[in-house]
Amino acid sequence: MSNSRVIILTHNTLEAIGLKGLLRDVFAIDAHIADDGYFSTFNQSIEPHLFFIDKATLVANLAFFLPRKSKTIVLTTGNEVIEDIKTLNCSASESEIISAMSLLLETNHHEEKPSSTLSSREIEVLRLIAMGKINKEIAQELNISINTVLTHRKNLTAKLGIKSVSGLSFYAMMNGIV
Repeated sequence: MSNSRVIILTHNTLEAIGLKGLLRDVFAIDAHIADDGYFSTFNQSIEPHLFFIDKATLVANLAFFLPRKSKTIVLTTGNEVIEDIKTLNCSASESEIISAMSLLLETNHHEEKPSSTLSSREIEVLRLIAMGKINKEIAQELNISINTVLTHRKNLTAKLGIKSVSGLSFYAMMNGIV
């Protein structure tokens, strides 16, 4: 994973410096520390493989991280659980942190991109949702029943973990579907 690109976004500078050093020295990963200005200059063509973020950054930028939850690791100060998002306990011992990071990096390295799990029809439905079409219009345009549209929407929600139309639209924009 030495050619991986990692962004660290945390308000704790010392934590960020330590994490950067650990990633560089132990895992040979090129990590960069970023600040809140990162989101205004974000370039999808050079999107990182992983984000290490604090809880405040997650909450403030939920719409950004929701479609990227498979490549997001939230830094915590205990054994906190955040549904469907990986966490790293920064209060653990050094050996426990290295072991946990090794496991997190290994599982992330083998995960598929979420968009690759979508069928071509689900991508079509997602594109039309992002264009503001309602279920009836989607059904007419694709020559399928409204129940089939609802099934595709249900599958999209289950696969992506995104329930709102605005969230699905944002995901579609960020992944080049619209």
